[in-house]
Amino acid sequence: MVGANLKSETMKLMDKRSGMEGEMNAIIEQLCQPGGPGLSGNLVDSEGFPRSDIDIPVVRAQRNRLAELKNDHQEITEKININIQLLHSSRLTSTSKGSGVDGGSTNQNVSVVDASASAPLQNLVLRDSPSPNDVDMISSMPFAMVDEIADASPAAEDGLQLGDHIVKFGNVKAGDNLLQRLASEAQVNQGNPLPVIIMRQGAVINLTVTPRTWQGRGLLGCHFRIL
Repeated sequence: MVGANLKSETMKLMDKRSGMEGEMNAIIEQLCQPGGPGLSGNLVDSEGFPRSDIDIPVVRAQRNRLAELKNDHQEITEKININIQLLHSSRLTSTSKGSGVDGGSTNQNVSVVDASASAPLQNLVLRDSPSPNDVDMISSMPFAMVDEIADASPAAEDGLQLGDHIVKFGNVKAGDNLLQRLASEAQVNQGNPLPVIIMRQGAVINLTVTPRTWQGRGLLGCHFRIL
């Protein structure tokens, strides 16, 4: 019964997180639209006066809301991860007691909740016999989000979109010093196609992105925000 309640709670948390990400993406899209102030752009002009082309109180409110959502998103993601670990531990314990087997063979009976990112509830899969891909997906949570992308940039031309969640970028997955590793991965592979795994609206998508020079800044023309 406890396991069922924990699964239900985890699914509700994932649905709540999905709603947060939808709101975050909407705010980011508004702030980063052409002529917009962006996520951290100046709200004053070159002479130090408030910009007249934007609604400064609204921009400040949106940025504050985005910061709140980012913190809440991190907390709810940590809770989901803890619940998944508890589900695994609980199922392993019960299976071991029921079968009298102590060892790795019980791993095949672990109940898996696919919490790789903000998948809608209808896309969640509960299985008694997870495939290797299920286990890999749980360990490969998205670590970054595309929060800015320029038109006609390499990233845009190769299929990346605003709000995409990065699960894997070349050889870069979750870990430390992610921004530095992402930049290094792009530089080392300039002119070479990189396999990129993203999540978009709950679906896992494989892309190939080629870092290259273009008329704008950088080799990709997009900005990643670490989650």
